[in-house]
Amino acid sequence: MDGTDTPVSAEEFLAVVTATINRVAESQREAVGRAADLIAEAVRADGVVHAFGTGHSEALAMEIAGRAGGLVPTNRIALRDLVLVGGAPANVLGPLLERDPAVAHRLYELAPVGPRDVFVLASNSGVNGAMVEFASLVREKGHGLVAITSAQHSGQMTSRHPSGRRLADFADVVLDNGAPYGDATLPLPGGGAVGAVSSITAALLAQQITVEVVARLLAAGERPPVYLSANIAGGDEHNSALEARYAGRIRRGS
Repeated sequence: MDGTDTPVSAEEFLAVVTATINRVAESQREAVGRAADLIAEAVRADGVVHAFGTGHSEALAMEIAGRAGGLVPTNRIALRDLVLVGGAPANVLGPLLERDPAVAHRLYELAPVGPRDVFVLASNSGVNGAMVEFASLVREKGHGLVAITSAQHSGQMTSRHPSGRRLADFADVVLDNGAPYGDATLPLPGGGAVGAVSSITAALLAQQITVEVVARLLAAGERPPVYLSANIAGGDEHNSALEARYAGRIRRGS
C-alpha cells in the first residue's frame, strides 16, 4: 500500500482507538486525579468551571458544560460568543479567528467569570494565538487551569503566539489526549491519513475528570450538583432548580 501495510477499515480504526484509549487512560490517571482535585476544590468553594475549545476541540467544552451526567456549575465559552453575546458582526467568525490573540481578551470579558472559577481549555495543537493568549490571561487572573492537548502534535508545532509559548506552558495540570501528529491514525496510499482520535480521547478525559470530581464531593459528604437528562421525567425541574443557584454565572443555549 505505497509504503504502508496498515489496512484502512472500520475494524482497524476500532483497534487503534481501543489501544489509544487504553494508553491514555493508564498514562493520564494521575493527571486526571490532579485535575479533579483542582476542580472539586473550586466547586466546593462555589466556583464555576469554564470550558473553552476551538475547532473540533469545542466538542470537549460540550462534554464539560451543560450535559446530562455533568456538573451544573459549568460554562461553555466559544468563539461565537463574540457575536451572540458581544454583538460583533457574524462575518468575524472566519476560519483563522482562532489564531488571533486579541480574541482571547474579548472572550474573557464576555464570560461571567468569578474569582473562584477554574478553566478547562482544549486544543489538540495547543499553539493557536487565541488559545495560548486565553491560557496566559487565565493564569494572569489567578484562576486554576487544566489543559487537554496532544503532546506529540503540540511538540512538533511552532507556536502561533507571539511569545512562542504553547497552551501546556500555562496549565496547572496538562492532560495528553494521545493523538498523533495530524490527529488521523490510518495512513493512506500516497500520503495523508484518516481516522482522527483526539475528540474521542478528549471526551474520555472530560468524563473521567467529571466522575472523579463527583467522587470527591461525595467523599466530602456533599451532594454533587449534577444534571439529569432533560429528556427524562422530572429532568427539567431538577435541572432548573440547580441552575438557579448559579444564576448569572452560567450560560446555556449558545
